[in-house]
Amino acid sequence: MKKRILSILVIFLACAAVVSAQGRRGLRINEVMISNDSTSVVDDFGQYSAWVELFNSTFGPLEISSVFLTNDSSNPTLYPVPLGDVNTEIPTRQHVLFWADGEPNKGTFHMNFTFTPGKDNYVAIYDADGKSLIDEIVIPGNLKPGQSYARKVDGEGGTGNPDAWEVRDGSDALYITPSSNNIIKSTNSKVDMFAAQDENGFGMAVMAMCIVFAALLVLAICFYIINRIGASVLRSQKAKALADSEAEVTSEHDSGEAIAAITMALHDHLDAHDRENTILTINKVRRAYSPWSSKIYSLRELPRR
Repeated sequence: MKKRILSILVIFLACAAVVSAQGRRGLRINEVMISNDSTSVVDDFGQYSAWVELFNSTFGPLEISSVFLTNDSSNPTLYPVPLGDVNTEIPTRQHVLFWADGEPNKGTFHMNFTFTPGKDNYVAIYDADGKSLIDEIVIPGNLKPGQSYARKVDGEGGTGNPDAWEVRDGSDALYITPSSNNIIKSTNSKVDMFAAQDENGFGMAVMAMCIVFAALLVLAICFYIINRIGASVLRSQKAKALADSEAEVTSEHDSGEAIAAITMALHDHLDAHDRENTILTINKVRRAYSPWSSKIYSLRELPRR
């Protein structure tokens, strides 16, 4: 029994590890800034440091405390993301920033390496085993201070695919988005089209009322069907219970022959006991005298004077 429980536990842990590893495959390097000038974002110490934005491209929370970040392809385990920090769990389709300032003593999100401006810089994410590559990219060395190298669409594009990336300088068309979506939609084309076709909102009001009444109608139909089904089941249960009770009563009744036989047996038995002998005989019983029952032994004899 213990071996079976242990085997189930081992299988469960192995499955959990596989699922976790598959989830970390959705971790992506989303945007990188090599030279951070005073026009960009600052870290939690107020310093303008280079940064790397990671993106959770999956549709579930992603724990990254067991992965490695590096800027050296020959040393994939250069910076292990520390354990025990609740902020290392990235929510669904969200971002997190790591600072490349070479000061890991400042906290979990401060890496122990820096970038070199003016040169190509390599960034990669490795899984917990230190061998499985999750994502990598080479940032071109022609980036100017304040420019970032970002994916055109969050999390899209294969590993190391430069066609999915672009240089962003902070302009209106190519804005820098640390800890945010690389494409920020200020308007919704469908909403704009609906507003153009229904300026007064009359169509929207009619649609909303139709949806509400349709939902109420569906609920009424569902309740009616459930009520009919319940009544039918109740009737069938009552009929079954009545049939069972009738069968039980019928099975408990004895036949007429058995009742007649029992009656005759009782008659014969009671008739034999009703005829008693009424003669009363009294005989004298003689008993022998016993000194043990004599009263003289119970009297006190007074002394003579």
